[in-house]
Amino acid sequence: MADEKIVLAHGGGGTLTRGLIEKVIIPALGGDAGGLPDAAPVPGTAGLVLTTDSFVVKPLEFKGGDIGSLSVHGTVNDLAVSGAEPLALSMGLIIEEGLDIEVLRRVLVSAAAAARVCGVRIITGDTKVVARGEADQLFVNTAGVGVRRITSDPRGLKPGDCVLINGPIADHGVAVMSQREGIDFRTTVESDSAPVWPFVRALIEVGVEVHAMRDPTRGGVAACCVEMAEGSGVTVELDEGALPVRRQVRAACEMLGLDPLTVANEGKIIAFIPEKDSARALEAFRKIPSGENAAIIGRVVERRRFPASMKTCLGGERIVEMPYGEELPRIC
Repeated sequence: MADEKIVLAHGGGGTLTRGLIEKVIIPALGGDAGGLPDAAPVPGTAGLVLTTDSFVVKPLEFKGGDIGSLSVHGTVNDLAVSGAEPLALSMGLIIEEGLDIEVLRRVLVSAAAAARVCGVRIITGDTKVVARGEADQLFVNTAGVGVRRITSDPRGLKPGDCVLINGPIADHGVAVMSQREGIDFRTTVESDSAPVWPFVRALIEVGVEVHAMRDPTRGGVAACCVEMAEGSGVTVELDEGALPVRRQVRAACEMLGLDPLTVANEGKIIAFIPEKDSARALEAFRKIPSGENAAIIGRVVERRRFPASMKTCLGGERIVEMPYGEELPRIC
């Protein structure tokens, strides 16, 4: 990669992102192939987990959220799916000269409100301002710390597991893209940006055995399932008929030539659990106000030729591939 240049698709959560991390970032930092997960234990502590994230979403404000609330939700969700209860956050701001102070105030008020709902505080931060043209209005960097309550191994998928999701997919990506591009779908599509810790807590409370969890953000459900299946040496079989997709979101994806499986989500959790616990876990998810459309969308089987596939509504089967780059850039 010595003569290559960074392209926008390197940030898309797909094959290019994975290659950049595995071939450049991890080796340069002295890590190994399993290094730098979304959240990791803090060495020398009893159960503390640390995560960091950056947010460059465009526009700053969109239907269902903004960069402020999104930065809080995205950070606490990385902790939650690692099995950690979020405790506190930091927030760093990189502000471009010329940004309206009222816009900044609105997104920070939104971030504070989101933190209260999540039960965390923003306890430290940093502010930098750059000249016009050297950023794009506002970038936000966060770090989050939590305490581990349950073990979740991204390489822990086992044959016989059911694949559980807490609600409809692709809302966030379609909401941000439609507002950025000024596309009117004649119906309101809102981001699903929200914390997923309540769903993790519900699994703990009902005593479900959890093998792995992930929030399907960049690259969507497809990237999530392919990456975790490859790391676990299994195959994930999805069921198209079971996938919860809102009618208006499906129509928007069809219009734009997008696959809902690869579109980003910001309030979703995928849990891989033994079949014996699936009914109890599904019931627990559906009792949460935003989880009424939770569904079991597939199962894990012994490794086949491909890491992920999907049974179609027409009775066929198609390969589910890791997205190459990013269909919808600047989505989070």
